[in-house]
Amino acid sequence: MTSTSVLVTGAGSGLGAEIAAAAARAGWIVGVLDRDDVTATRTADALGEFAVALHADTTDEVAIESALDRFAQVTGLETPDALVCNAGIVRFGPLLDHSADDWRAVVDVNLSGTFLTARAFARRLVGAGKRGSIVTVTSMNGVAPGPNGGAYGATKAGIALLTQQMALEWGPLGIRANAVAPGLIDAGMSRPIYADPDISKQRRERVPLGRLGTAADVASVVLFLLSDAAGYVNGAELLVDGGVTMSVISSLPRPEAVDFVGSGHDNSQSRE
Repeated sequence: MTSTSVLVTGAGSGLGAEIAAAAARAGWIVGVLDRDDVTATRTADALGEFAVALHADTTDEVAIESALDRFAQVTGLETPDALVCNAGIVRFGPLLDHSADDWRAVVDVNLSGTFLTARAFARRLVGAGKRGSIVTVTSMNGVAPGPNGGAYGATKAGIALLTQQMALEWGPLGIRANAVAPGLIDAGMSRPIYADPDISKQRRERVPLGRLGTAADVASVVLFLLSDAAGYVNGAELLVDGGVTMSVISSLPRPEAVDFVGSGHDNSQSRE
């Protein structure tokens, strides 16, 4: 199944806008969905004939259905072939001081919003007798927690398992579901972090590839997972982080002597 149309949530700006733009450049019809009608319209207009602006809050089931109806009305397509669940928010802060309202807001948008949008999309695909693909956007923070992350990391870990659940249940129905986990990406909600040149430099130096990621880095992996090239990939979570998540041990103190053990040097014991 070759995807020709995709709905991207949280596509009015940041990472979602770049994913939508990459899909449009590939010739796909793109639904640019955002709860901010102004940014959705601006992004869609910039993409031209390949895009349609859709206004919806992903925590609102009725609004999601209306957006899918609007997509069908404008494009003449019964349903998109693919879905990218990118919409998300942050409410950072120490857990001891974290308010219940902030916690619920992040869970509602990030985790529940992903579920509600994916379910609505999958129901329409099944009803139309079509195959399709879903990509969710998780985070390295769902793999390894960061300080003062509030509910963010927990929701991203939850989305990863939800994606596996969708892959398990919907795979037999012809719907693949995979996740992309961005790392240190200089885009979207992370952009304020890298406005500080010292912080940017320190973070860049921790990445094995020696650079921060870009929105385009993430978008290219999303499009790969949606494509026929990934036709046998289902339930996977791909880290797009330059290797930083797996490099934690390299930042810990280590005696040089142990680097020679097993390399023809017997430093494991002393000899008389």
